[in-house]
Amino acid sequence: MHDALPPKPRPDWTAESRPYWDSLVRHRLVLQRCAGCGRIRHYPRPLCDICHSFAAEWIEASGDAVVHSWTVAYHPFHPAFRPELPYTLVTADLREGVRLLAQLRGAGPEALRPGVRLRLDYEDIDQDLTLPVFRLQGS
Repeated sequence: MHDALPPKPRPDWTAESRPYWDSLVRHRLVLQRCAGCGRIRHYPRPLCDICHSFAAEWIEASGDAVVHSWTVAYHPFHPAFRPELPYTLVTADLREGVRLLAQLRGAGPEALRPGVRLRLDYEDIDQDLTLPVFRLQGS
């Protein structure tokens, strides 16, 4: 029997999302802001859902966040994630007013409560891909 795992899926970069992914490789997080109404949005997309403008600019995010919710994954959504089980996924409210979903590092789910302060960190997968992760603020 062959136990080799398939590769993990990778993001499908688009013209709208490429600046986001490129910023993560540089250990920065940038978010789209509508150039028409000023609304910040995440995940990047071509059209503002408020004013329907196609014009967007990029702003650097602070990296400060608070826990909105979380879940612990015990079953992989893809076989390549099986060795990491269980892992904690956190939905966090960024200071800029949008939510980001990322894995928790450096603590277990027992440390989480709504409103707990988090700090964005970066996990380099390879030279072309860095993923956002969260850590407890101050750890």
